[in-house]
This record gives sequence, structure tokens and C-alpha cells, in this order.
Amino acid sequence: MKIHEYQAKEILAKYGVAVPRGEVANTLEEANAVARKLFAEGASGIVVKAQIHAGGRGKGGGVKLARTREEAELHAKNILGMTLVTHQTGPQGQKVQRLLIEEAASIDRELYLGIVLDRAKGELVFMASQAGGMEIEEVAAKTPEAIFKETIDPAIGFGSWQARKLAFALGLGPRQINAAVAFFQGLYKAFIETDASLVEINPFITTTDGQLFALDAKINFDDNALFRHAEIKALRDTAEEDPLEVEASKFALNYIKLDGSIACMVNGAGLAMATMDIIQYAGGSPANFLDVGGGATQEQIEHAFEILLADSHVKAIFINIFGGILRVDRLAAGVVAAARNLNVKVPIVLRLEGTNVEEGRKILAASGLNFRVGETMKEAAELAVKAAML
Repeated sequence: MKIHEYQAKEILAKYGVAVPRGEVANTLEEANAVARKLFAEGASGIVVKAQIHAGGRGKGGGVKLARTREEAELHAKNILGMTLVTHQTGPQGQKVQRLLIEEAASIDRELYLGIVLDRAKGELVFMASQAGGMEIEEVAAKTPEAIFKETIDPAIGFGSWQARKLAFALGLGPRQINAAVAFFQGLYKAFIETDASLVEINPFITTTDGQLFALDAKINFDDNALFRHAEIKALRDTAEEDPLEVEASKFALNYIKLDGSIACMVNGAGLAMATMDIIQYAGGSPANFLDVGGGATQEQIEHAFEILLADSHVKAIFINIFGGILRVDRLAAGVVAAARNLNVKVPIVLRLEGTNVEEGRKILAASGLNFRVGETMKEAAELAVKAAML
């Protein structure tokens, strides 16, 4: 689950991570009031920041610096309600529905900090780089030596010696080292205690008077751990998510919308990835990733069809099931019921294997509906691609 920058900063502040003074605003009146307050408290400048779940906001015109109250009000008026297009939103952009009004900092250096799971090692890695403000993926690709890493043993945790090592690698001054160690350990503690999957500070800044701040902050959380964090789950902003993905989550369906024309219904994330790959291999393009899970009911399958068909780009449906916990006959009965109840018009191609597969095929054959069944994934994918082109 993703959250907004202002929410991430509120969480990090509780762990002793220094962030600039600021408040969220949902209306122009609120934004102007916060700006007036910060100027009255001695701020030399104000930054008006669009709050959407995407990076590249500054390049898209969603982050503006103001030196006067009037300038801050103008920026707030222009940004609030705009459709902000960045490299992460896609060409359709994202409507800005709230702003973070924040005190401007006197920046000396822009650096980078991040904590993420290294899946190859099965351990967390704390990353730091002097290339702050840049896309870390670009830095990793072009100059990987510019990223300093400390792998964290889960039995020991993130040691102060590791924090000092990273602080020295960033070239921080002697008077900043102790503050940096506390800052870095606060980040790590926040990551662990909130069951985060990513914590990123870009940029992590030093100011002209030697202070350290998280000028931007991004936190993603492990969805599977949200049952332990009701206060974090409450931060979810469904307005920032695809409506079909939100609808799918109501029925415990894992759905991600893509740009193709062949809808995919599978059971298991690995099979979903393989299904999307083989559709591409056959010359088609997947319209989604939809995993009904191991214990899908007829009701869930019907809801899955509703979600797939709500995408106007879908020209065919490819159902690829390996029956284990989810028996093939139960899946077939659900598919037949859903196709009838929803009066599905687009072609449906199936590839079925596993528990009770013969019973499932009999149910499909006896339905009288025009299902197409492939014996192998390759054959079924080719049938789906061909059907989508008709």
C-alpha cells in the first residue's frame, strides 16, 4: 500500500526523523491559511507540493517555491485541482486533490537514502548515495559505484557502526555524523515497526547551517501485514488507485490493470506472470493481471468477470488455471454461471489442468456456451490472441 508524502513524513517524525515544518491542505482556503501561518512564524519561503502517488512531481509542475504569501497563494491555486502528468502517472495524469504546504529549506547538498528488501539475499539493504534528487534506478544503471549499501542481518538489526559507515560515505561533516546516525536508525526503526516494503528519502538534504532533513519521503507497506496496523490501513487513499483495482480488493482479488486487449484470469501470481509472458510471446498484449487465488468461490469468479469486462479494451478473456486448492470443476462451474449471468459477449479461452480437470471440461462442454479450450498454455495463448483480433 502506498501513502502520500505528508503521511510518510508524519510517520517518520514519530521516529525522530527530521522533516520540514508543514501541513496538508485539502482546499485553497486551507492552503492559504497554512502559508500565512508559516510566513508569520518566520519562514523565508514556502514550497507548495502536489500530493499524488507518483514521482516526478517537480518536473511535471507540481512543486513550486514561493517567496511571498501572494506567490504561495497563486501556486496553490494553479496546482490544486490540476491534472499532473509525470513519468509515473502515465499520459492520463493524476488529479491533484491535496497539497503539502511546507517551509522552504536552505539546501546545501542533496543526497539519497533508501531501505528495501534484497530478495536475492533475503535481507534488508540500507542504501545511500551522493546523487540525491536523481532517479535512483538511473544512478544504479549508469554509475552503480555511486550507491553505498549496508546489508542488515535480521538477527542483529541495523548497527550504529553501519550508520556511521554510510554517513562517512556520503561525505557528511564531523558535526553531522551523530545526527546522521540517529536519523538513519530512525528510518530503520520506522521500516521495521510499520512493516514497510520500501522507505525512500530523496532528497535527504543538508542545509547551509549543517542540519539534516528528509525533504521528500516515500513509504510503501506490505499489504499482508496491514491487519497489524489499523492506523496505517486508514491512510489508504483509494482516489489515487485505479477504480477497478479498488473494486477487486473488495472481493480479495489481486488485480492490476495493464494496456493490452487480452484479459487474464489465473490462480497464483507465478502463473499470472507466465500467462502474461506467453500472451506476449504469441503476439498479443495482456490487459491485466488478475489472480483469483487458491480458494475462489463462484461469487468471486463472477466478480472477477465483472472487473475484466469493465475494461473497454478487453477483446478476449484467457483463463489459465492449475487446479490444486481451487478445483477445476468448481472453477468451470463458476465460469459457466458468470458467463450466463453477465451475458459475456467476448470470446473466452481456457487452459485447465489439475484436480478434477476432466469433470471441469465436461461442465464446459455441457454448458452449450462457446468456450475455446487449449490443451497447452502455448495453444491456449495463440487461441486467445487470434480471438482478440477478430
